[in-house]
Amino acid sequence: MTADQNLVTVQRTIAAPPDAIFALLVDPRRHREFDGSGAVRSPKGASTPLTLGSRFGMSMYAGVPYSMVSTVVEFELDRTIAWQTNGPTAFGKFVAGRIWRYRLEPVAGGTAVSETWDISQESRLTKPIIRGQGPQRAKDMAATLERIESIVTR
Repeated sequence: MTADQNLVTVQRTIAAPPDAIFALLVDPRRHREFDGSGAVRSPKGASTPLTLGSRFGMSMYAGVPYSMVSTVVEFELDRTIAWQTNGPTAFGKFVAGRIWRYRLEPVAGGTAVSETWDISQESRLTKPIIRGQGPQRAKDMAATLERIESIVTR
């Protein structure tokens, strides 16, 4: 984690072009396939390719079932996508706010893919609780990038 404990980033070079990886990331129907945490279950509602401002719901499970609604807050075709998560109700803004960000950079032999867990905008209520999850998030993100590699290099 960084000194301020708000960011965890993992990186992996994947032998595939950025557009193939990006196509996977912008399809909420496929998020369960590459989720390394095991928490993502299925999209809720319409599942169209994500763009800036897109909102998408996701059924989740971490000991108990729950739902999240995410909004795409950063988008640069074949380079960057990030979504910010919140709970699906009015109370959601008090228990979420983390951002999941993927950056893709073409390199010799493929694409350097970075995934970042950014809690800088997490709610004041939950930030102290989830801050300690950084080491586990790093392991989960490493597994996510490994799964992405497995999917796009088949």
